[in-house]
Amino acid sequence: MAHTQLLSLLGSLLAGVMVIIVRLKAANQPTSLRKIVAPPLGMSTGFLMFVVPDTRVPWLWGLAALAAGAIFFAYPLIATSRFEVREGRIYLKRSKMFIVIIIALLAVRILLHDVVDEYVSIPQSAGLFFLLAFGMLLPWRLAMWKGYVETERKMVSKPERQGSNAGQA
Repeated sequence: MAHTQLLSLLGSLLAGVMVIIVRLKAANQPTSLRKIVAPPLGMSTGFLMFVVPDTRVPWLWGLAALAAGAIFFAYPLIATSRFEVREGRIYLKRSKMFIVIIIALLAVRILLHDVVDEYVSIPQSAGLFFLLAFGMLLPWRLAMWKGYVETERKMVSKPERQGSNAGQA
């Protein structure tokens, strides 16, 4: 049992570090709607874990995990994620809050691991933490989608306004 818990912990830590590295590298490249939508679509395949009966949790627990992710983790990311236009391309400004949130998710998982394991199995725990993370990711990416579209609209309309002002002078 302790071996399985250690592997679960190491897997979580490795996944968290990988997410941080990928996110930091992505901030140096222009973004697109495809890059914004891909993570929640890719992550949504994780719902297939609930096909396995051992991972299933009561609906109320699942909804609580989704809500906690949306309220406690997505909101700070939404509040700190901004887009900027550089050289005619849209970039997501690097947010230090993202790294803080990922580390907080890992800390919550580590700190609550023993408490959660008293009530649910390791596969159920994985399912609950997946729901928590998805509850964070989906609202954040939907907000990013909206912010990207607004930035793109401003970027496209800004040259038109400048051109029409120049014609009036």
